[in-house]
Amino acid sequence: MPVKTAAVIRHVHFEDLGTLAEPLSAAGYEFRYYDAGVHPLPAGDPAATDLLIVLGAPIGVYEEDKYPFLRDEIDLLTARLAARRPTFGICLGAQLIARALGAKVYPSGVKEIGWGPVELTEAAAATPLRHLSQASVLHWHGDTFDLPRGAAHLASTAICRNQAFCVGSNILALQFHPEADPTMGIEPWLIGHAAELAAAGIDPRDLRDDAKAIEPVLPRKAQDMLTEWLRGLQP
Repeated sequence: MPVKTAAVIRHVHFEDLGTLAEPLSAAGYEFRYYDAGVHPLPAGDPAATDLLIVLGAPIGVYEEDKYPFLRDEIDLLTARLAARRPTFGICLGAQLIARALGAKVYPSGVKEIGWGPVELTEAAAATPLRHLSQASVLHWHGDTFDLPRGAAHLASTAICRNQAFCVGSNILALQFHPEADPTMGIEPWLIGHAAELAAAGIDPRDLRDDAKAIEPVLPRKAQDMLTEWLRGLQP
């Protein structure tokens, strides 16, 4: 069986695939990280890789003047999404997908940081997101996006309405972080985002304690979600 390839655009070193690396490999994908601003992005040809995954970062989609690599990512996503090639985005990755699909991305006016469930829509019941029902996931963002035209709204929270969307079977965007494993601790996040936590008035001890209190089922549920999504990808 031919090996499938996955290109993973990473913006912050500790915000990697996390618990999602295992089901990706189990599904037969060889993946390679492309660190934004360091490595050239994968080829602009939409068919150059079987799967593209874009991970999170503490910057805004609208900050292309400060972070020029964002324009390259938007251009890559625009070509790939037009071809409906399999694409998965988390946090900034979801916002970049929304932007590439023509939707507005902007500051929400509030930081949503911490552990908590998402409320799934009726449409989500027929998608792999059903595995995350009632699961506490990590939220860490201050931006939001409008729902792209033609996308199915999949999840929300009281603070942020647009938490997830899909376009057909091949494009999935999640504002939250299903890849973060509370059983392993989130110390790299607390250290790496210390300035953001201080500015938001959030005590890292609370996030650490909340992670310890979560039932250790999130990794399995997140892995089941990704496994089902990968199985449903269309050529």
